[in-house]
Amino acid sequence: MGDGKFRIGIVAPASRIEPALAAHVTALAARIYPGRAELVFHPQCFLANGHFAGDDAARADAFLEIANDPGFDALWVARGGYGSNRILARVLPALNGAAKAKTYFGYSDAGFVLGALYGRGFCVAHGPLPADLRRQGGDAAVTRALRWLMERAPDALEPSLDGRPTAAFNLTILSHLIGTPFMPDLSDHVLMVEDVDEHHYRIDRALFHVTAALPKLAGLRLGRCSAIPDNDPAFGQDEVAIARHWCAQSGIAYLGRADIGHDVDNKVVPFGCPPLR
Repeated sequence: MGDGKFRIGIVAPASRIEPALAAHVTALAARIYPGRAELVFHPQCFLANGHFAGDDAARADAFLEIANDPGFDALWVARGGYGSNRILARVLPALNGAAKAKTYFGYSDAGFVLGALYGRGFCVAHGPLPADLRRQGGDAAVTRALRWLMERAPDALEPSLDGRPTAAFNLTILSHLIGTPFMPDLSDHVLMVEDVDEHHYRIDRALFHVTAALPKLAGLRLGRCSAIPDNDPAFGQDEVAIARHWCAQSGIAYLGRADIGHDVDNKVVPFGCPPLR
């Protein structure tokens, strides 16, 4: 910006956050980048409409207000949850040239938005959310996100990135995105997936779908699948064995683990082929 500040607009396309969380994230940014980072939490972040941070129209309008404003350098998704998919049909046709010039950042349910925008040529990246500050040690995750947004810090990146086109998603979100008009072309991409709170059989089902639908992937990396519920009877394979199985079935190279997940160690994965240094 002309005043030397990097302005980050924050919206909640799915679930709401508390004002106290916004205050804590703003204070953290001010300590790390005094006078340089300006975080603007849209008031919509604090609305409540059942599960959602306001109704679909309110969430879409807030997204567009930040995205289409040339005064913002980036749009950061406040929290995951569920609901980003419900605003895509309203948001995408209304984006302007200023929206194309900024970076979009988040993960989890935000994968709906990131995937749709990436398919339309926007700059997007998978990485920590302001809501991650609620996790123990979450200041490290939020700091990592800020360091990448503000200065493209190389040590914030997922370490296996090698210059090939790459994308990262929550596995369940990606599985539901496939087959819709909002799914980007991931041919020749290294795909990284992670998940949380899903049984092994659901991970198996989602990887069956993803690998069958995306046979032209350059390879697949498995992030952390955390808080996996117990199943009776036990599924009999862990998530690594499941990923290896479906990669072998589909002919997609299994490339090992990825340092992403629903946790404070979640690393940044820019989509496409961004410079890594």
